Amino acid sequence: MSVDADLVEMMSAVFAAHRERHAPGEATAELWVRLDELGLVRLTGAEEAGGSGAGWPEAVELLRAAAWHGVKIPLAEHDLLACWLLETAGLEVDRKRRTACLLDDDGVARAVPWAADSERVVLLWRDGTGHRVTDVDTASLSVTVGHNNAGEPRDEVRADLAALSGTGVSDAVVTQFAHRAALVRAVQVCAALDRILESSVAHTRERTQFGRPLAKFQAVQNLVADIAAESALARAATDGALAEALRSDWSSSHLGFLVAVARSCVGHATSVVVRNAHQVHGAIGTTLEHRLHEFTMPALSWRSEYGSVAHWDQVLTDYATQAGAHQLWALVTAADG
Repeated sequence: MSVDADLVEMMSAVFAAHRERHAPGEATAELWVRLDELGLVRLTGAEEAGGSGAGWPEAVELLRAAAWHGVKIPLAEHDLLACWLLETAGLEVDRKRRTACLLDDDGVARAVPWAADSERVVLLWRDGTGHRVTDVDTASLSVTVGHNNAGEPRDEVRADLAALSGTGVSDAVVTQFAHRAALVRAVQVCAALDRILESSVAHTRERTQFGRPLAKFQAVQNLVADIAAESALARAATDGALAEALRSDWSSSHLGFLVAVARSCVGHATSVVVRNAHQVHGAIGTTLEHRLHEFTMPALSWRSEYGSVAHWDQVLTDYATQAGAHQLWALVTAADG
């Protein structure tokens, strides 16, 4: 997924400049205006609908840049989920900030990203034998404010299903929404893991113990090597799922398995990376003054959103069980049975 290098550099520069002036989560309205001016708020939206007409490769780089610099902003929720749902359903998209959620049969969605901070919420819910989509003013919903462990808004949303009217969408749209959301978080976690690796390498080179840089100690080298290996595995699994999604326009019969692989790898990699990074950094890594927590806490939080690690492990187990001994290799290699 090649992306113009100048565009990637520009994205990184915007977030770096913001972080030079503001702490995580501060001045998001100001940053949103700046990103909108640059055409990054609706990066993948259709040009005829006011978007920039870019694709997932560019969106992935945008998410990576934000996560790398520790910037908290709902770009994925707005562009890749909420506005995509509206466009897919043939509904109007304006410039208001949005998030999206899937309501349960009681009209409730929990841990909805940035709901209270959004002007509108795109609701997806089951109606009889199908699903429907609608775009509502946040003020018309019952929203209970909450946060994840990284301090990002994760709110409870309640809606009166009987009062909702919406546009019908196919099961394929609902499945794609789930896959998109799962991979969004995988991309963000991978970026955080890469930043943790960079911080760990820099720390071991700069800090000395017993007259030698930490990087000279074999035990420390092993910790950092494991961080690098797990980060690379998570990124490879995520890139593999994304490549299949884009190759098939999100319609591949193998995509569900690859998404589960990515999320399982990302989830387990995070455990190793966070544990080892805090061992490498020592006491300084636990302080608020050090930036390590800006990446370890989001990584731990994101890996549990849109499906926990246990959930995705179970999905993988189900795939393996259904494939059986004779088809398991074909499942893993995506070969035809």
